[in-house]
Amino acid sequence: MSGYKKDEDIEATPFTSIDKTTVFQEARIFNSSPISPRKCRTLLTKIAYLLSTSTSSAPVFTKEEATQLFFGVSKLFQNKDAGLRQMVYVVIKELASVAEDVIMVTSSIMKDTAMGSDVVFRPNAIRALCRVIDSTTVQAIERLIKTAIVDKHASVSSAALVSSFHLLPIASPIIKHWANETQEAVTASKIITMNGQQLSGGSSIAQYHALGLLYQMRSGDRMGVIKMITQFGSSGSNNSGGGMMGKLLGGGGNGSLKSSAGLVMLIRYAAKIAAEDPNQRASMVGIIESLLRHRSDMVNIEAAKALLDIPNVQESEAQAAVTCLQLFLTSPRYAARFAAIRTLNKFAMRNPAAVSVCNPDIEGMIADSNRSIATFAITTLLKTGNEASVDRLMKQIQGFMGDISDEFKATIVDAVRSLVLKFPAKQGIMLAFLSGVLRDEGGYDFKRCVVEAVFDMIKFVPESREEALSVLCDFIEDCEYSKLAVRILHLLGQQGPGMPMPRKYIRYIYNRVALENALVRAAAVSALARFAVGDVDQGVKTSVKVLLARCMDDIDDEVRDRAALALRCVENEEMANKFVKNDAVFSLPVLEQQLVLYVSDTGSFEKPFDIKQVPVITREQADAEAFQKKTQATTIVGSTFGTDKPAAKAAATVASVGGASAPVEDATSRYAQALAAVPEFSSYGAVLKSSREVELTEREMEYVVSAVKHVFNEHIVLQFDVQNTIPDTMLENVSMVAVPEDEESLEEEFIIPLPTLTEGVPGTIYVAFRRVEPEMYPITSFTNTLKFTTKEVDPTTGEPEETGFDDEYQVENLELVSGDFISPTFIGSFTQAWDALGPANQATETYALSSLPSLAEATKNVVEVLGMQPLEGTDSPTSTTTHVVKLSGRATGGEKVLASVQMVFASQRGVTVKITARAESEGAAALVVNGIA
Repeated sequence: MSGYKKDEDIEATPFTSIDKTTVFQEARIFNSSPISPRKCRTLLTKIAYLLSTSTSSAPVFTKEEATQLFFGVSKLFQNKDAGLRQMVYVVIKELASVAEDVIMVTSSIMKDTAMGSDVVFRPNAIRALCRVIDSTTVQAIERLIKTAIVDKHASVSSAALVSSFHLLPIASPIIKHWANETQEAVTASKIITMNGQQLSGGSSIAQYHALGLLYQMRSGDRMGVIKMITQFGSSGSNNSGGGMMGKLLGGGGNGSLKSSAGLVMLIRYAAKIAAEDPNQRASMVGIIESLLRHRSDMVNIEAAKALLDIPNVQESEAQAAVTCLQLFLTSPRYAARFAAIRTLNKFAMRNPAAVSVCNPDIEGMIADSNRSIATFAITTLLKTGNEASVDRLMKQIQGFMGDISDEFKATIVDAVRSLVLKFPAKQGIMLAFLSGVLRDEGGYDFKRCVVEAVFDMIKFVPESREEALSVLCDFIEDCEYSKLAVRILHLLGQQGPGMPMPRKYIRYIYNRVALENALVRAAAVSALARFAVGDVDQGVKTSVKVLLARCMDDIDDEVRDRAALALRCVENEEMANKFVKNDAVFSLPVLEQQLVLYVSDTGSFEKPFDIKQVPVITREQADAEAFQKKTQATTIVGSTFGTDKPAAKAAATVASVGGASAPVEDATSRYAQALAAVPEFSSYGAVLKSSREVELTEREMEYVVSAVKHVFNEHIVLQFDVQNTIPDTMLENVSMVAVPEDEESLEEEFIIPLPTLTEGVPGTIYVAFRRVEPEMYPITSFTNTLKFTTKEVDPTTGEPEETGFDDEYQVENLELVSGDFISPTFIGSFTQAWDALGPANQATETYALSSLPSLAEATKNVVEVLGMQPLEGTDSPTSTTTHVVKLSGRATGGEKVLASVQMVFASQRGVTVKITARAESEGAAALVVNGIA
């Protein structure tokens, strides 16, 4: 107890029990003579503390109080104490936003901003000056700030640059005149003295601030920003030699941008340009790659991170970044190791194959003393490991779990869940691991994460279903979280009746009726009802009826009501089909949207919520959406199809589909409400599927056009979103002439044009086509021409001219492809479903895709083009020469369709693809096999 310190022994601080009233009383010392610098500094510190706790909604000082304090503090300007003068400027700067008439002290502050002033408080004076002036007086201090920006003292230059940031919103045109001085601050080479030694190089902090200000000045000029990045990126890349990569690769030079923080910011600017402008991607990536060899470790890591974050990163670019990060995995510094493994972990979600080369180094990090680093190492290995390494990894993890917190345990469980979906054959050892950690101590979030992982195994790995259900049954026997117990009981009710021994699950469920709270008992009753409806064993049905009858005596009315409904459903098959056996679910995005609109309605809730407005999707579609989200972490990134004729056409279809990884129902629900509001579409019925948005023009063009394809039962609707970017012009009678290549299968019904289209205000044009043969699926291309009347707009009045001229604008073609007519669905056993469909409606085609470099890219692109759900982990090839992809989907006509895609890769011939499809109709099978033709 000798080390224990009582509260009363703790030394008081200046911030203990600070009271605004006391501060005001003490403020009289500002009027005393002579001034006591020590007492004034203490009081100013208290005022600064109170101001730091103030908010816009609850200010500490009123305007009158702040003004009184402000002018009291201003009396200290004449004191010669440098420390006091610094505190004066800190408080004045904070009070300036609350007090009134602060501009009156401008002349006093400007005296301390002059060249001959003491450099100790000159930066503080500059910061305070830029806070007390307004937009009308910025021009008066322009010369002073411009001089300070290029001052030889880094603190003065940095203060002027940061102050210019604050002035930009109120005086942007004036600040932009300081571009030459700001650029000089970036390129200036000064001598810095540290600990009595002279270090060559520019001021790091001033260069960092100057570069940021220069970017803000040029943010509206794309070419100006590109020129700035090229200039300073090229010079910064010459500073190689000191970092981890620089030591190995050598290099040198005297680039003007020596600030590591500035180069990190420059890398982010370059990455942003590379992502937004495809024409500048190569040059920006080249600059970032060159900075992988910089002398600073932080620049190396940021450059590698930026390369890996760029969309559709090329293999060579990713390899250079991964090699750079691999060197940091053995760094003696915790921060460098953590940054490297975290970046690799994130990239492994997109491209595990590229990160797998680092696995030997990552395995050595499992025993790292920093548990955050060790956790990232484990999860990265789980994402990048192959099927052969799973057993060894799981053994290492089991000895690791006891030493980490619940948060890190949940991260590892999430990685295991992704791994089991990737390698279903290893479900046994992974289920044993999950069963073990489920018995360990842990909070709700950790237990929920483990239960979710077991749920996914039951849903998506049919071979593990019986054993996984047993694990959950054991868990609810001693589960302290009612939310988890309810979810497990619901799952037992769904899966238990189809198991070989359903009576085993009935016992576990009824135990909850006898031992748990009302919430869990109600869920158990609903689960029991599922064992007694449909084609079930008569003995089981009789036993469940007895158990449900006992539940009628429960003390909770919810439990009794559910039991009564269940007993009625057992006797009435029609009610059972409606309330118990129905697996259809509502589209959750649309349901949420409709509920938000209903709740936010300003009127009273006199009208009930209309659930009929919410579309219903099948359980297969819901499972497919969930499976896509959960397997997204194991998706291998690939490029588009090649340039040979079959592949080139397939590449166009990929662009048209926009990718199949996004949930189909989410894409449909975004437009459902807008389409329902158009009277012309009222007779079309519900929209079956909506594609992703397809860009038909560049974003920099004078007219920006994008399109969305909507598929109805007997119609196709093309939605064109148009934006006019030409200033002082108005478009009238704007329509889109869309002509299908196959005019025999689609017949245009009408066009809904835009009456007017002003600058910057987007509008929507609809073009509707009737499918001549609704049972067939038209695969075609549309040529699109925008037609309109252009009128000049008077900038003073905003009124258009009376006369204009007719014009038209050609945009890119729009492809209608197989993926537009197919929604992904999930099934438990592909083989059983394949055999059940039979060869009656089977179609087969073979394609040669000579430009594809690997089976991984071929797999990715086939899945995207066809819009179907890959099953049983076949979306990740395990061989480099042969692979079979198993796909499942449902056509918009309602037909179930399956596809087996056999692939063979040879370095001389590329990838040869053979697609075999079976469906419930001949047209649906042909739709699949002709998908990439």
